[in-house]
Amino acid sequence: MEGRIWLFFQFLGHDPMVQLVVHTIISAVLAIAVAKLATRNLQIVPNGCQNVMEATVSGILYIGKDVASEEIARKYLALAGSLAIFIFMGNFIGIIPGFESPTGNVNLTLTLALIVFLYYHYEGIKAQGLGHYIAHFAGPVKWLAPLMFPVEILSHFSRIISLAFRLFGNIKGDDLFLLVLLMLAPYVFPLAGYALLTFSAFLQAFVFMVLTYVYLYGAVTGQEEAL
Repeated sequence: MEGRIWLFFQFLGHDPMVQLVVHTIISAVLAIAVAKLATRNLQIVPNGCQNVMEATVSGILYIGKDVASEEIARKYLALAGSLAIFIFMGNFIGIIPGFESPTGNVNLTLTLALIVFLYYHYEGIKAQGLGHYIAHFAGPVKWLAPLMFPVEILSHFSRIISLAFRLFGNIKGDDLFLLVLLMLAPYVFPLAGYALLTFSAFLQAFVFMVLTYVYLYGAVTGQEEAL
């Protein structure tokens, strides 16, 4: 929410890119801090932050196994889990007055989408070989290949737009919703609105993580129908 007069980091200037970098760093530091706190004193019977993080990792693995396979879920847990936690932190800090959601800026969401796009193609080429990976874009019917190939290429590039603008649009909308709430009732803590925004922060991180697994599964196995 550019232009908010109560931004904590206003002394750094009003440049949206400066604010984006600052809040992106804060989100990354929060994600790392939570991970460090959860693993600082590991116990057989988890409690506190370790318990929350183990439940989070178990949930990510469960979803990964459901949309892909157990092998892929575990192999790409680091990527999918890191994205999910970082995106949630980026979504969540925008709920706190004085902070902005870096995920409400299309520059960050586009960067995250490009990371997923490039990585799943890399993994697909590594798993299937360059020739076989490119060939699967032509589809199973050879005489339809001239039609299917450009359609598949456009379909894959559209995933960048889908990932980037879905996250950006939803979080930007949440930021504007929060701004309206705080303008209408600045001295009243709008619990219902904050609960809704927290759920949305979780939901958008969840969707991005699921799509990351789906795209990786399709690239590595060549089963585009799973997408």
